[in-house]
Amino acid sequence: MFSLLPRDERYFERFNEMAQRIHEAAGVQNQFFSEEAPVAVVAEHVKRLEHECDEISHEILRRIDRTFITPLDRDDIHRLAVRLDDVIDLIDGTVRRLSLFKVTKPTPPSKRLADVVVRITAELVLAVRALSARKGVIEHCILIKKLENEGDAAYHDAGASLFADPIPVIDVIKWKDIYENLERTVDACEAVAHILESAVWKSS
Repeated sequence: MFSLLPRDERYFERFNEMAQRIHEAAGVQNQFFSEEAPVAVVAEHVKRLEHECDEISHEILRRIDRTFITPLDRDDIHRLAVRLDDVIDLIDGTVRRLSLFKVTKPTPPSKRLADVVVRITAELVLAVRALSARKGVIEHCILIKKLENEGDAAYHDAGASLFADPIPVIDVIKWKDIYENLERTVDACEAVAHILESAVWKSS
């Protein structure tokens, strides 16, 4: 329905900025898992991106109360901001674990999981970017769900690998926690996809 009252379309810009930073953080995280950079360098970069996403998320949440007409359902805007923030927080959480546990070398299963995180966040960027036009969102969400299934398989294989060979118990505990956080990151991306789908269906 046509309205003489303008809608605040800057939400889309802010969501795009968050998604781009999330994908950048996934790529930076992968620099450790691909053995291109040490944890300390990765941690500093990811933490900066996590802070930037926090600021954007808080701005979005504050803006909801000041906007008379929003381009999406208010609840969807709120949930999308929170869930996107969850993704960057989980990436930061993985890097913090690597630092805390003094991990200096990735395992093959962790490389596989980190690669899924990079690819699923790339689809997240495309899905969020398509939201303003409401075109192409569903297609990217379907790909996100496929990658989430791939992440599940990688996670189960990673867990099994901890008991396939003799590994010190402390290492089993460390890597189990890291694998779980990587898997939660993938799940969080799927949660974002569900919100994007809901927003598209409501506005169609």
